[in-house]
Amino acid sequence: MHTLKHEATQLTREVFTITFTLFKIMIPAIIIVKILVELGIVPYVAWALEPLMSFVGLPKEASIIWAATMLTSNYTGMVLFFQFFENEPITVAQTTVLASMMLMAHNMPTECAIARKAGIKVIYAVVLRVGSGFLIGWILHLLYSKTGMLQDSNQLIWTPSETDDSLYGWLIQQLESLFYIFVMIAGLVFGLKILKLIGVEALLKMLLSPFLKMTGIHKDATSFTLIGMTLGLAFGGGLLINEAKKGVLKKKDIFLSLSLLCLCHSLIEDTILMFLIGADLTSILLFRVVFSFVLMIFISQCFKRLPEHSHHHFVVSVNNQGVTK
Repeated sequence: MHTLKHEATQLTREVFTITFTLFKIMIPAIIIVKILVELGIVPYVAWALEPLMSFVGLPKEASIIWAATMLTSNYTGMVLFFQFFENEPITVAQTTVLASMMLMAHNMPTECAIARKAGIKVIYAVVLRVGSGFLIGWILHLLYSKTGMLQDSNQLIWTPSETDDSLYGWLIQQLESLFYIFVMIAGLVFGLKILKLIGVEALLKMLLSPFLKMTGIHKDATSFTLIGMTLGLAFGGGLLINEAKKGVLKKKDIFLSLSLLCLCHSLIEDTILMFLIGADLTSILLFRVVFSFVLMIFISQCFKRLPEHSHHHFVVSVNNQGVTK
């Protein structure tokens, strides 16, 4: 009984530690992004992205959608998508290209700050996500234009409901999101402990290790990588931050795990969101996973060939994070 109470106390403390660490990163980032949006930064980002749209077969309005998504969230991008393309002709192929780019690069101020705290440089995370977003969009555009696939007019499955755009409405929305994150972290921490006790975690490591091995990710990072891939970078990153502080994972494993999470995370929620605006499910789920793993194999091989003294260009200082070499 005493042991059970001790374990519960330890896990509760861990939940609050992870949540507090995440909130210290997220809350300032959320406030800064809100200020930047109110100051009108989105059109300037869109202007910078506009020349790229022709390379991926998208109208120039798509640059505003991607810019707003990068700075805020997929939900904002969905609302803008509805505003621009509710009555304008756009194909399923174009919708899928834009959705894939949004899935790769969204909510970057917050998520890149979390990735930095967990162990990688912000500039690396930004370049990786924006670059991979453009690359996957370009590849899909070539595929669809050469094969004639998905050229039907897009049909919206979802239409946005009325939202409160006031400062009070925004504040309530953020508080609800933070509470949701706290509840999810509590569930993940306790759930991982149960899975470890009953042997499921070991089974998952065994089943997934061949796939993760191709990307160079150690089996000890399997659970956190899987959580981030399915539920989101904030959750996987939050758990990785906790492990980094303990010194459990090596610097290389954290770098590779976070790189994969930057490319492929929230496969459940975000995929559903993009499906609702009419994107092709096979492309935004299966193709995205395959694309991410292929790119990760390339990143892993490049990182392996780099001299160790150059790793600091990509990885946050060991002293700041508590990770081992």
